[in-house]
Amino acid sequence: MTSNDEQTQTARKVLYGGQAVVEGVMIRGREHAAMSIRRDDGTIVRHSIDLSWWSNLRIRKIPVLRGVAVLGETLVVGMQALSISASEAAPPDEETGEREELGRGGMAVMLFLSLVVGIGIFFLLPLFISRLAENAGANAFTANIVEGLVRLGIFVGYIWIIGKMNDIRRVFGYHGAEHMSVAAHEASEPLTVDSVRRFPEAHPRCGTSFLMTVVVVSIILFIFIPREPLWMLVGSRIVLIPVITAISYELIRYAGMHPTQFWVRMLGAPNLWLQELTTRPPEDAMIEVAIDAMNYALELDGVVYEPKGGMVSPGANSGQ
Repeated sequence: MTSNDEQTQTARKVLYGGQAVVEGVMIRGREHAAMSIRRDDGTIVRHSIDLSWWSNLRIRKIPVLRGVAVLGETLVVGMQALSISASEAAPPDEETGEREELGRGGMAVMLFLSLVVGIGIFFLLPLFISRLAENAGANAFTANIVEGLVRLGIFVGYIWIIGKMNDIRRVFGYHGAEHMSVAAHEASEPLTVDSVRRFPEAHPRCGTSFLMTVVVVSIILFIFIPREPLWMLVGSRIVLIPVITAISYELIRYAGMHPTQFWVRMLGAPNLWLQELTTRPPEDAMIEVAIDAMNYALELDGVVYEPKGGMVSPGANSGQ
């Protein structure tokens, strides 16, 4: 068994992060994803998702290549987390009293369809729109710029539109609470509602920042891809997705580990601005859930969290 000091130091080496889910928050630790969800009766329940085989992949230790593994894990675990949270947030079946979750087969289908739709809308649609500009007389460089601007416009517009939905606005509130609790932990501050509320809703390692970085990297990379023949042009938008993902992950990871560097702050500013669309000021009850998820992640890692001043952060009342 390690000492408290050793455990605390170990906790700080882990880049904790997560995502907002339906009426809850998921925090990824070393080998588990910890989830805290508020049910319709007001209670907070906890769930964990085993990440052991994902976290032990050798590729996760290889710069650039690890971004692909992280993306795969994020998609699979994120879908599991959303399925669990949707089940917990919904009222139980009146006859059985049980809460149904989406099975593995259903999750695989949903994940596949999400990838197909995402690639079609965010990668191929801008490409074919840029072909119209090319047919109108634009040169290859201009057509590539048009493609990139259309892709950026679709991305920002999509976020803006879904942000108008009431259910999504609540998810965005939990998104802000997740960022604030992670930031409080990284600053070694007590994990209490008053303490966490002092931190901003935006965070440099946010998934929104990652997606924005993907868009920017794709604009730069695709400029150097020939636009003829058409099959190569279309194929490059699909085949190069892992390359774009890997580069984007390294940039976001570096920014998260060196947030005070001037050039990091300058280049990361648009990412933080975009998070104004994907986060909302959370309610105290949302912060309580995020704190509980953060505490649960630390518990699963076997960590005793000691914030500044030696105060032990209390967790919200939870049940399994």
